[in-house]
Amino acid sequence: MIRKLLFATALSLASLGAGAQTLRVGVIGQEIGSLDPHRATTSQDKGTAAWAFDGLLRFPPGSADPAAVEPDLAERVQTSPDGLTLTFTLRPNVVFSDGSPLTAEVAAASLRRAMDRTRSSFAADYRAVSAIDVTGPLTLSVTLKEPVPGVMGLFANYHGGMIVNEAGLGTGPFRIESAISGRVRMVANDRHWRGRPALRELDVRYIPSDQTRELAYQAGELDLITGRREQRWVERMRGLPNTTVHIFGPGEFRTLLINGNSPPLNDIRVRRAVQHALDVNAISRFVGTEVARPWAAPVPPGYLGSADITRPAFDQARARALLAEAGHPNGITLRAVVSSISAQLPIMEVIQAQLRRANIRLEMDVVEHATYHQRIREDLSQLTFYGAARFPVADAWLSQFYHSAAAPGRPTMSLNFAHCAAADAEIEAARTATDSARQIALWAEAQRKITDAACSVPLFDLRQVWVRRSNVELGYELTGALNLAPAITHETRLR
Repeated sequence: MIRKLLFATALSLASLGAGAQTLRVGVIGQEIGSLDPHRATTSQDKGTAAWAFDGLLRFPPGSADPAAVEPDLAERVQTSPDGLTLTFTLRPNVVFSDGSPLTAEVAAASLRRAMDRTRSSFAADYRAVSAIDVTGPLTLSVTLKEPVPGVMGLFANYHGGMIVNEAGLGTGPFRIESAISGRVRMVANDRHWRGRPALRELDVRYIPSDQTRELAYQAGELDLITGRREQRWVERMRGLPNTTVHIFGPGEFRTLLINGNSPPLNDIRVRRAVQHALDVNAISRFVGTEVARPWAAPVPPGYLGSADITRPAFDQARARALLAEAGHPNGITLRAVVSSISAQLPIMEVIQAQLRRANIRLEMDVVEHATYHQRIREDLSQLTFYGAARFPVADAWLSQFYHSAAAPGRPTMSLNFAHCAAADAEIEAARTATDSARQIALWAEAQRKITDAACSVPLFDLRQVWVRRSNVELGYELTGALNLAPAITHETRLR
């Protein structure tokens, strides 16, 4: 019966049809969140939005290396000797997909929008910007109050760096034609300054079920899909004809954040019991060695400033002893809001089983992914499993996940579901440190304090998995994608 239902779903997808040079993409997710690039925070929306927008600078297609950032809408950028002023000179004759011109005024307005927390989810990234000045029709300068680690990433084709005009449009190779009921139609932007796109249309379908996406792919109804990030699935898909499996970074770093504001977790002994209860290496093996890399530091691997941290030992007897010492000899019950998606629920079930053996009962409220995002931001979860990727500099991660200003209930809340405040001083000092060695040392001390305060259990770096048909030519070698999906450029084509 299930097989018939899945096959019917695939046939219904087929009935929608696709024209020549239409790339049919299946992404994980029930519904569209936001395709405003300054609001697109979920993994599935970041990739889709990135196909319609450019930045002043860019990560070259196929790369997520901060050292490789290069000019894009800006033909050059000059930095003052003190590193506090950046002057961008825009390319002439660039237009948005509605034909309106890219000017310094428009670019400056977009950056100011990215700085405005009422219009941007990434405003905190721009807290060091003190002024944006238009100095000519195609020139603008950005003045910083203090040095910013990895500053060029603020102006690349990522998060707030995406340039948006007043109509909400971009200069990218595709424009969003419609977005409704879990489906996005994007059409070629023939005004694209890099050249007329080879693809005429992108048909993007949000399909939460891995099985349904896979069936639609095998039935020939999808050309490019988000894969299941499990080793066995990867190996099975590699066995299909005319199929390429891409595994690339940056990974979405998986962390279990421990809500220290919620009894009994406000007792550090209880939080440390959670740390000792989990066998992270076994959890990573469950996911698969090629796609999941265990990591002990609060800052993900590969980020500038990620430290060498020793993880609290896996010791469930010690966990039970700590609970008894804290006045809970019969154990405790915790609650967690959990997403139903395959990248989270199976892992949380493993975590639940491990915690149970340490006398920690975990009640899981399993909900659709969008609801999960809503409820964790309402501070309804005592243990929050979260996966994300950020510009790979320690400050971006520490400020959003571990600074007290980022905790729920604060006007500047971000992702500090642990309500951690253990390393505020070090995080703040590192932002303004002019000596790189001092900055690295401060970040390392912050990570040690966060670990000692038992704010979280860092788990593993989960790499991206995408599958494409062999007739899809991306136009570049895919080794990384900061927006978590393969870049679709004016050169991407079907043959």
